[in-house]
Amino acid sequence: MKFQIEDVTVYFPYDNIYPEQYAYMVELKRALDAKGHCLLEMPTGTGKTIALLSLITSYALSKPSNPIKFIYCTRTVHEMEKTLSELKLLHNYQLQHLGPAAKILALGLSSRKNLCINPTVVSAENRDSVDAACRKLTASWVRELAAENPRIPTCSFFENYEKSASEAILPPGVYTLQDLRAYGKLKGWCPYFLARHMVQLANVVVYSYQYLLDPKVAGIISKEMQRESVVVFDEAHNIDNVCIEALSVSVRMQTLEGATRNINRMSQEIDRFKATDAGRLRAEYNRLVEGLALRGDLPASDAWLANPALPNDILKEAVPGNIRRAEHFLSVLRRLVQYIRGRLQTENVEKEGPVAFVASVNTQAGIDQKMLRFCYDRLHSLMLTLEISDTDEFLHIQTICDFATLVGTYTRGFSIIIEPFDERMPHIPDPVLQLCCHDASLAIKPVFERFQSVVITSGTLSPIDLYPRLLNFNPVVSRSFTMSLTRDCICPMVLTRGSDQLPVSTKYDLRSDPGVEKNYGKLLLEMVSVVPDGIVCFFVSYSYMDGIVNSWHETGLLKEIMQHKLVFIETQDVVETTLALDNYRKACDCGRGAVFFSVARGKVAEGIDFDRHYGRLVIMFGVPFQYTLSRILLARLEYLRDTFQIKEGDFLTFDALRQAAQCVGRVIRSKADYGMMIFADKRYSRHDKRSKLPGWILSHLRDAHLNLSTDMAAHIAREFLRKMAQPYDKTGVMGKKTLLSEADLEKMGNSNLGEMF
Repeated sequence: MKFQIEDVTVYFPYDNIYPEQYAYMVELKRALDAKGHCLLEMPTGTGKTIALLSLITSYALSKPSNPIKFIYCTRTVHEMEKTLSELKLLHNYQLQHLGPAAKILALGLSSRKNLCINPTVVSAENRDSVDAACRKLTASWVRELAAENPRIPTCSFFENYEKSASEAILPPGVYTLQDLRAYGKLKGWCPYFLARHMVQLANVVVYSYQYLLDPKVAGIISKEMQRESVVVFDEAHNIDNVCIEALSVSVRMQTLEGATRNINRMSQEIDRFKATDAGRLRAEYNRLVEGLALRGDLPASDAWLANPALPNDILKEAVPGNIRRAEHFLSVLRRLVQYIRGRLQTENVEKEGPVAFVASVNTQAGIDQKMLRFCYDRLHSLMLTLEISDTDEFLHIQTICDFATLVGTYTRGFSIIIEPFDERMPHIPDPVLQLCCHDASLAIKPVFERFQSVVITSGTLSPIDLYPRLLNFNPVVSRSFTMSLTRDCICPMVLTRGSDQLPVSTKYDLRSDPGVEKNYGKLLLEMVSVVPDGIVCFFVSYSYMDGIVNSWHETGLLKEIMQHKLVFIETQDVVETTLALDNYRKACDCGRGAVFFSVARGKVAEGIDFDRHYGRLVIMFGVPFQYTLSRILLARLEYLRDTFQIKEGDFLTFDALRQAAQCVGRVIRSKADYGMMIFADKRYSRHDKRSKLPGWILSHLRDAHLNLSTDMAAHIAREFLRKMAQPYDKTGVMGKKTLLSEADLEKMGNSNLGEMF
């Protein structure tokens, strides 16, 4: 269908549109017109992705004079592929209506591991090894040698791509990662470097958050993006954590041992060069005297990771004199590693700010702040000079230089925490030094400043007013949408007690109480006998899940549950979990029914959908608070309180409930779907906790369902399932329409639609 929103003709590839999709587009257009940032919470399963894609591409088509670029950030490769296939459908629809005028270039960009087509490279086991294997075949010095000696292996795909030079371009169209690999094989070009080159020219780019938020990657990939870009962070409820991880570094004893090996190897290389090619080291020294560490623009195949500090904080001046010579720089690194090793040999937990840490490094190791700031650039320059291509071997020294550069650059928003052992296993010494970033606004600030519109959207952004404070920005539009339904297909319940009327909770003093464990088991047993197909259970942590499943096994409850449905469990191993999920789906498909035990904040809670019969009920056992004794969390809470005036309790509750909402939101993936949600903990009945759930869940949570026992919940479940089994009208009657056609939109005009919400 095709309709107008003010001056923009929106092309939408389906015959009908949900009212909330339309309202979402209206708000999104307001933000784009104002050239400002926006926060939009849209219920899961209401077609958020296609609404975003339709509006922004149509907006770009309506303003051909100043074209905007559209950067869409997802969390996983699976989501990236899903987004690109939606875009393909939309693009075909626009081509039907507009012909060649609608042509765009859209592509996904991922790591070499997902794009490489060279069989020898892609067979390496992890991402870093694939990157290193690629550099061994494509680095400029390797190719120079290969030109003289044909026996030296190079990558034929990269060579062909380089030979084609300006002809190596992608014709307009929408390319998923699969399409890019196929096109690369067809032309004999390297898809990874082709995609890297085309990102600058594409109208739509879909890639991972890291490519914009992690300065090490963004410095290489996203440096050239134009200001007239619209950036969308989808499923962005955890965006503050992504920002913090991008600027945090942890150093263990293994890191220091690896770094020492790296320094020794570089030292041998320097001696070798002194004997064979002393001019190269002298040329590097002269270059450093003249200015910055890097020699102009590197070839794409040589570019390593960029500086870990944010672009505005990198000093634009020459490298300090005392680390210009390679051997002097190595002795500085040796002293730094020695100093950190000394700090790790502590019996007590230590916490200090970057300023105190830098002062201590200066007095004890004689390394000043300026030398620390230049560690990363100086290491990068040295590795290029020494022509080191197996970068995966040098990750340890890179971590040390990351740490040094960040600690030398930032004076606030960070803490250094040294822990001699993990508190949960105090008898095993495992010292770790962590540079923790507490301020999520640091990493995202350059994104807000550089691009004209940034859209942060997800199904769970409640309470929505906390995000502008955490990320320190002013949105021009901030809206939370509800779900328009013809039938109540969501049934949330709060279960506060078992059938023996004992309260249930995962509070620390109650969680290992045998009565609570038994009541949780009885609840699941009741539900497996009532609910057909798939049930998903979320626990607050792996350790709690292990404990409770063990106790159910001993009391024979697990055996009783297994008589009704098969049980599958998420573990910390990705392969095992994927296998368990596949078998869970098979069990649901063949009608045997299954239960999946999972963990809040785990992989399954974040990215796997349990739509249709794969998830008819989700049970959230407890409130998934973070481990509140974690030193890093306590330091962050203190920083949030002092800087942004966010109370500790408010932040912890907000964080726990966005995770809980994320878990239960897995069951509803479309309006034709239906599912129940049970929040099994007495704390959910408190208003201050409950009110932080998203509006679209709260609007279906009736007062009668706020304080249930197990048998009442089972009764409600039976009633609900009986009601859902009735046939229903998908479009709804006029006045409560949940599917709007083109004619409806014209009839209603903008004014009436505003009233619907």
